[in-house]
Amino acid sequence: MNSRFPAHAVFAGALLLLASGASAHAPTDIAGGFSSGFLHPLMGWDHVAAMVAVGLWGAFLGRPAIWVLPVVFPMVMALGGALGVAGIHLPGVEIGIAGSALVLGLMVLLAARPPLAIAAVMVGIFAIFHGHAHGTELPHSASPLAYSVGFVLSTGLLHLAGIAFGMLTSLRLGKPLVRAGGAVIACAGALFLARAL
Repeated sequence: MNSRFPAHAVFAGALLLLASGASAHAPTDIAGGFSSGFLHPLMGWDHVAAMVAVGLWGAFLGRPAIWVLPVVFPMVMALGGALGVAGIHLPGVEIGIAGSALVLGLMVLLAARPPLAIAAVMVGIFAIFHGHAHGTELPHSASPLAYSVGFVLSTGLLHLAGIAFGMLTSLRLGKPLVRAGGAVIACAGALFLARAL
């Protein structure tokens, strides 16, 4: 490898594969609203991988998907969070979260270009699982509104990270690098899914 970037990408991918998939879903003693909500998505690599993949896929698809997908995800995630807060059971949450990283990573790897409506529905379905996990783990001492604002903002920043990486598609070697990023996310998702089953 002549460039230093692919070596960094391989290293980051290896770290992603070694990360624990369930750490974001364990009981937490972080108290308080906004900061707890903001940190919650960052505490589990399964969440991070899927949320970065949303931005990455949106950037790969181009306009208007580059902003539609990252807007759909947190909006529907908030609905899933409300279901979790209300105590409404949703089966297969961990499988849905792990599956989201696998499927969204594959979409980038395979350069899948479905119609925007189908891509948005896929992202929205996965967002329900992520939101439900956040909602059921809402700390009892936290302000639900502040917590929700925190996790939606954190999610948006992860989407922006994916978009920033996805913007490499404008470079000569950018598309293969972005697709390689999708491969890393898909591999991580497969590992998360194996642990969730």
